[in-house]
Amino acid sequence: MAGLTIVFWNWWVLALVLLVVELLAPGFFFLWMAASAFVTGGLLLLIPAIGIDLQVLIFSVLSVAAITGWKLYGKKHPIATDHPLLNKRGDQYIGRVFSLYKPIENGEGKIKVDDSIWKVHGEDCDMSTKVKVIAVRGTVFDVERVE
Repeated sequence: MAGLTIVFWNWWVLALVLLVVELLAPGFFFLWMAASAFVTGGLLLLIPAIGIDLQVLIFSVLSVAAITGWKLYGKKHPIATDHPLLNKRGDQYIGRVFSLYKPIENGEGKIKVDDSIWKVHGEDCDMSTKVKVIAVRGTVFDVERVE
């Protein structure tokens, strides 16, 4: 790497490329890497004697710190929404009552929800029993008998 010379605008071009990647694959991951590349280029503009190894180190540390900081901020300040279960299909069914599609035998059965068949776990019941979804474990509903 000793013969490789990188100037500040190389980092700014990398920042632009990372911004384009962020536009194509949103998620605020490449945005922070782009910001780190921009800051690294700015530091190189102010201090042109910085070696390539130190430039890469600065970029790496800033990227990891920015991404980690964003993730921690996101956990402490979740985005408020009026549809919190929008992408949690199974959780949308908790509390709803359904008729069995297949009786529960040995703790396992099936229910029909709209156009889908879901596997259920619960106490043994015959076909005429109504069950209420109380929890979701992956693609399996935990149910209880409704009187």
